[in-house]
This record gives sequence, C-alpha cells and structure tokens, in this order.
Amino acid sequence: MIPFNIPPKTGNELNYIKQAIQSDKLCGDGPFSKKCEFWIEENFNTAKALLTPSCTAALELAAILIDIKEGDEVIMPSYTFVSTANAFVLRGAKIIFVDIRSDTMNIDESLIEAAITNKTKAIVPVHYAGVACEMDTILAIAEKHDLWVVEDAAQGVMSTYKGKALGTLGHIGCYSFHETKNYSSGGEGGAILINDPKLVERAEIIREKGTNRSQFLHGIVDKYTWQDIGSSFLPSELQAAYLYAQLEAADTINNFRLSIWERYYNKLSLKLKAEQLPHIPDSLTHNAHMFYIKLSSNEERSEFISYMKAQDITTPFHYIPLHSSPAGKQFGGFIGHDHYTTQESSKLVRLPLYYGMIKADQNKVINVSLEFFA
Repeated sequence: MIPFNIPPKTGNELNYIKQAIQSDKLCGDGPFSKKCEFWIEENFNTAKALLTPSCTAALELAAILIDIKEGDEVIMPSYTFVSTANAFVLRGAKIIFVDIRSDTMNIDESLIEAAITNKTKAIVPVHYAGVACEMDTILAIAEKHDLWVVEDAAQGVMSTYKGKALGTLGHIGCYSFHETKNYSSGGEGGAILINDPKLVERAEIIREKGTNRSQFLHGIVDKYTWQDIGSSFLPSELQAAYLYAQLEAADTINNFRLSIWERYYNKLSLKLKAEQLPHIPDSLTHNAHMFYIKLSSNEERSEFISYMKAQDITTPFHYIPLHSSPAGKQFGGFIGHDHYTTQESSKLVRLPLYYGMIKADQNKVINVSLEFFA
C-alpha cells in the first residue's frame, strides 16, 4: 500500500530527543525550543516566533491576543480546517464565511470588503496547499477598515508571497508541525509568528498562563505574577527536539517534495486540463505541501478513489466546507453566493506526497492515475 503520507524523518530526531532528556528540561522553552524559534525568526524575518503545542493552539492564542470578544465578526473561507473557525468561536465571535477562488482554493479577496460590517474585527486568510492568498489586496482592505490579519499558514512553511514568508505578512501568522505537514514535531506541534513588535510582550504573557514568567526568566523582574488571561501554550521540549532535526534539513525536505510535485504536474498535464491541476500564481513560491487533482464531479472522484485503492494507493479528499456543517450553521454564516466552495471541494482529491517517497511509488501513482483517465 502506498500511503497518503509518512511523517518526515531526517536521522537526527532520536539523537536530539536523547539530548533533551539528558538536559532534564522537558516542559518547554528549553534549548531546543529556543533553537527552533531562532531558526524561524532568522529564516522568515519575523519579530518573534513562539512554539506552541499545535497550530490550533497558535490560532487560539492569536484570538486572545487581538482581544476577540462576544459579538465580534471574523471573516475567513469556509474551505478550511475546523480549528481556523473554532479559535475565534471560543472567544464568542461569529464566523463570516466568503467564497473561495476556483484556481487556488483560497479565499476570494474580491469578496472580503462586501462582508465587512461595524462588528468585523479580523480577516483570516488560509494559504491552502502552501499557495499564498492575494495578500496585497487583503492587507490593503485590513488597513482601510482597521482590521487585524491573522494568517492561517498551517500548510505554508517555506512558501513565500512576493519574497516574504507566509505567516509574516499579517499581524500574526500560525504554523502547523502536525505529522501530515512538511515538517513535523513528532505528532502535533505549531508556532505563532508575531510580526507586530508591540504584540510580543503580551503574546509571551498569554502563552505562559497569563503570567510574566518569561520576563522573570530573562531577569527583567525578580518574581512573576498573574498579569492577564492566558493558557498553557508551551510544547514539550521533546517536540522541539524532534522539530529541530527537521528544520536543520528544511531545504533538503523542501527540494525533495518539490521534485515529486513537479513530476506529478509534468506527467499528468499531458492528459489533464490546467484547471484540473494545482495553480501557482506568479510572484510566489510554494512548498509542495500538496498535489491535488480535480475530477469532473463528486461521483467521478469516488470512482477515482476506488480505482486507486484497488491498486493499493491512498488518495483522500479534503475538507467538507464549514458553512454546511452543524457547527458552521450555529456559529457562522455564508455571505454572498457559494459559487465555488461546495462545487470545487466536492471534486478535489489528493495524491500521496511525502519526503522519502521512492521513485517506483511515484511512478505507480502517476501511471495508475493516467490509466484511470485513459
């Protein structure tokens, strides 16, 4: 069986985990956490990076940091993972869903302004498949209406928009290091990127259960106390040790994934139309997080998945649009017309793509896919 995903391994994970255990510093913010955060800050040019237990936790921290309150509205696409919405619903916000673009599966930036009301507090662009949303337009709208921008860049580590790393363009960015992502911290894992320096001190307090413990550890205060609302948003040092082995090999992993993505695209484009394959707009780079195909209908997609499964190849579909879910109807609403969200999501299927995937398996995925379309 060719699986959809195998978590990446570089060879140094066990060695670094052993070092972390021997350091007797396991509860977070130890040497490996600092190494990971420094790596992110240096490579992606953000004011402050803080590791979190998951991208979900990073989004929840962001919602607290920008003071989301009961009755606020937050604009985002419906085609995303539940955590994107849950983080703000937990603070009492109403989620305002708008349609996506059919080419990138990202939020349609041209529809955002019409969804803004006097209750709107933030825009949450989701960079689907590691392909950037149209951030210049989104940032201009946010500035015009004095709104926060929180990037859900869970899938976007190592991708860029006009030379800038995803997660560093808005006020706040959120990364995932889940085992299904390009870089893993051994299961769950994430990071929050604070791009506005004025938010850094409060972000550290919220992350430390609402205390100024970080200032205490840096010798700024002689004792720490309860300062603000917060929660426990620190990952284990074992997670950080695993992740650091991945970040050290970030370019190697990225290039390997890109080589698979490009082989898929070059071979399948001989048989499929451009609109059936991923679209990468000009002026950005992607990280080969995902390679998907769009079938002609939901029925054909089911046939494709069954055909591939019969050849021992796993090809899952992806999100069910949030606005059509029970919780989505309760906590949010769709503004405008659903031209593409439901239609395009019902046709999309993902091909296996992971670091270390052997050529024979790549060839099998390509050949069996072509057989189906033949």
